[in-house]
Amino acid sequence: MNDGAEQLDILKGLKGVVRAFYLDPEILERIKEEESRVKATGGIDVLNKGFEEALKRKRIACIVKDPRFRLPPEPTVLLLSTDGKVMGLEVFPQTAGQYKDREDIIWLSDGFIIFPDIMPGEGADEAFVMPPVSFPELNESNGCTNVLSCSPAPTCDKMIREYVGMEDDPRLASILVAFDPV
Repeated sequence: MNDGAEQLDILKGLKGVVRAFYLDPEILERIKEEESRVKATGGIDVLNKGFEEALKRKRIACIVKDPRFRLPPEPTVLLLSTDGKVMGLEVFPQTAGQYKDREDIIWLSDGFIIFPDIMPGEGADEAFVMPPVSFPELNESNGCTNVLSCSPAPTCDKMIREYVGMEDDPRLASILVAFDPV
């Protein structure tokens, strides 16, 4: 029987992981409530699609990571119109070069760009979306299927770490890793 111990050991062994544990129903309910209230600056909706998908999995682990942890394999934040257009996205050091000399983008920060020429269609709105992100370390070879990861909102990150008795340390961040056992 796949009790999740093997997967938790894999997560604990990753470079930069300070702590790994499964989330219990109590903290999951608190996170769900908090995620429903999150707004970005200017009142733009923040939709944590990754967390919504994680809730559909049988196991949800949390890793608390430090800066040594690897970068995500794809963007963890997108600015999308409600009619499906990508209006902005998170950029990493390894992908920044492809945008460096482009004149059709605006850098909002070192890690986020917007495409000012892409506008929502008639009647559409915009929202920051935190999509499900792949997590290649867990896969069928180690008893997992439907694997995804996601970042909780900053308020949820803090809530999770407090819940398990960790100090608030700005160098640390949580990542949720969800999967179905094979």
